[in-house]
Amino acid sequence: MTAPLIQFVNLKKSFETQEVLKGIHLSIYSKEITAIIGKSGTGKSVLLKHIIGLIHPDSGEILINGEPVHLLSRGKIKAFQKELSYMFQDNALFDSMTIYENIALPLVENKYYKKNKIRDKVMDHIKELGLMGSEKKFPAQLSGGMKKRVALARALVTDPKVVLFDEPTTGLDPIRKKNVHTMIKEYQEKFEFTAVIVSHDIPDILNISQRIAMLDEGIIQFEGSKQDVLDSQSTIVNAFIRGEEALAKK
Repeated sequence: MTAPLIQFVNLKKSFETQEVLKGIHLSIYSKEITAIIGKSGTGKSVLLKHIIGLIHPDSGEILINGEPVHLLSRGKIKAFQKELSYMFQDNALFDSMTIYENIALPLVENKYYKKNKIRDKVMDHIKELGLMGSEKKFPAQLSGGMKKRVALARALVTDPKVVLFDEPTTGLDPIRKKNVHTMIKEYQEKFEFTAVIVSHDIPDILNISQRIAMLDEGIIQFEGSKQDVLDSQSTIVNAFIRGEEALAKK
């Protein structure tokens, strides 16, 4: 097997007296979808934010292409961060901006693209994600599902090599959840980016991911393929899977 693109080695993180991550060991491979599953409040989003550099570990290491992040030059870190994109749980759309402006924002902030290039890229993603006709509207005028499409378009507009999804289907009904998962899968296959998805949408997330990791009690309790999950003898894994499936059927 090829070396991991991103690797956590005994990573620990506490907030005041609360120890959230107690020694994380996890490998994320290039051009795969890796799902991080687990109960709410177990630190899944905290782990995700370590990748983008929003949170720094108390101890342990994060390796990028086999190199410890703390040993990388500032230039290498910035180059990697430019290849990252992040889709926030609450979409993080700006209410005062139009849909077009929201999607264009990462390109405008980059200050590298000319206006005509920005327009071409934004309109291409608006078309791809079925948002035609909404570019002059504001987020408040869109449904929850449409807002997710806008957030996904903005996450993909920079052609990132790594996309981080923090609970991308929060607040959606089962049909729209499935649609979002399908979109992520289709675009990951089309653009071949590496995806890391924090989720508890069972079984949908298992169907689109090559690798699943379960975080519980501050450590990775399980890491493997969908079939490995289904074949697992772990009582923690089985209890979580059965519980989430039962909730999804309600």
